[in-house]
Amino acid sequence: MDEVRDDRLPAALFPNALVLILTLCLGEGIYALNSFLVSTSLPSAVIELGGAALIGWAFTVYLVAAIVGGASAGFLKSRLGARRLLIGPAIVFLAGTLLASEASSMITVLVGRTLQGLGEGIIAAACYVLVAEFLPPRLVPRFFGLIAVTWAGCAFGGPLLAGFVTETWSWRAAFLMNVPLILIFMGLVLAIIPRGRGGTAKGMPPLGRLSAIAAGIMLIAVAGLQSQWWLTAGLVGLAIATLAGTVLFDRRSRHRLFPSDAFSLATTVGAGLWIALLMPVAQASTSVYLPLSLQRLWGYGPTEAGFVSALMALSWSAAAFAVSFVNRAPWPRRLVRSGPLLLVLGLAGAALALLSGLPWVLIGAQIAIGCGFGVSWAFLSQAIMTSARPGEQDLASGLVPTTQSAGYAIGAATAGIVAQAAGFDGNLAPEILAPAMVAVFTASAVMAVGAWLVSLRVAATSTDGAA
Repeated sequence: MDEVRDDRLPAALFPNALVLILTLCLGEGIYALNSFLVSTSLPSAVIELGGAALIGWAFTVYLVAAIVGGASAGFLKSRLGARRLLIGPAIVFLAGTLLASEASSMITVLVGRTLQGLGEGIIAAACYVLVAEFLPPRLVPRFFGLIAVTWAGCAFGGPLLAGFVTETWSWRAAFLMNVPLILIFMGLVLAIIPRGRGGTAKGMPPLGRLSAIAAGIMLIAVAGLQSQWWLTAGLVGLAIATLAGTVLFDRRSRHRLFPSDAFSLATTVGAGLWIALLMPVAQASTSVYLPLSLQRLWGYGPTEAGFVSALMALSWSAAAFAVSFVNRAPWPRRLVRSGPLLLVLGLAGAALALLSGLPWVLIGAQIAIGCGFGVSWAFLSQAIMTSARPGEQDLASGLVPTTQSAGYAIGAATAGIVAQAAGFDGNLAPEILAPAMVAVFTASAVMAVGAWLVSLRVAATSTDGAA
């Protein structure tokens, strides 16, 4: 299609797209499964190793490293080619997994988690890049449907399997459960992905801009830990200035990390990336606080709370699969617009459920949130991929999952800031927790309104043509 896409898979080497789709789904699935394995087994690691104060940072360093890795995927693709882009990070992820599983302290676990995040962040972004490059447009929504199903399976099976292995053997064995999958993934990559020429980008990755991205995300995370409002506001402002400055500086750079119109409301790519950021920012609050709220406010056990939380992943999967065969105008445009609107209704419903104490309202809210992502995400991603300027499709495609990860990281930190401002200081008494959580979910619904407003811009451009 243009000079960047120079290692398109020859038809003779790949007569059936199914094998490639399954390989790329496995790359994304490893990311998903690892998230649930670690969240289930990490408390046992903390009990054995000590360092309970660092448990949150085990997720923070992983996510920040994944964001940095994902942001560099487009540059590395043009430097290394498709095969090495996947194999190298897979080795890094494997090394991090082995290091964390053999850790004798939480500091070593954090180092291992950082390596895991860096490797899997590149892999996740690379899978998006290769989907846009190798698959015909009509198959792209079906790929995202399979990804949603993969995440749903991991959401249900991951905690159950990790819990069983941790109780039967140890948390170290649970950490190692990804090793066979990453080895299979590497074998498939070597078997079906051509070497590719690479070499179109010279020099080293832009480490300064990558470091600035990491610093900006970490500043927001640190802001959520402060007790003084002025310090929180100052850190958030500094974080926003750092991230915005990085994007603006990147536009004037010779070797860019982002497409030239990234986060510009005047283009489909820029507006689409705003939606890919704002929807996870809004939804992150339920991932962080909903299970806690259900257990402390409604007396649910971990299994019941986990089931209500998993309804979002199931609804995402069901909705994504249901719309994966849609390819005629104007439905892609309508679905991109409908996704954020469903998210607004779902988050508002979650706040209403806590106020009313009605479980059926919360169930409906979780289904609406999941469907919001499910009906829109594939078409949104495809619009970003196909609307990129010549020579920038790899950058645009790889930035979608990276932006999503950044949204979750920023959203989790923002939810913490809102909760603290609403009076939540770690005290789990219902009279303190309940109003704080209502405030958190209400603020999240307002942020989702921003995503819906931007979606009107994307829906008015080339979404139908992308599908």
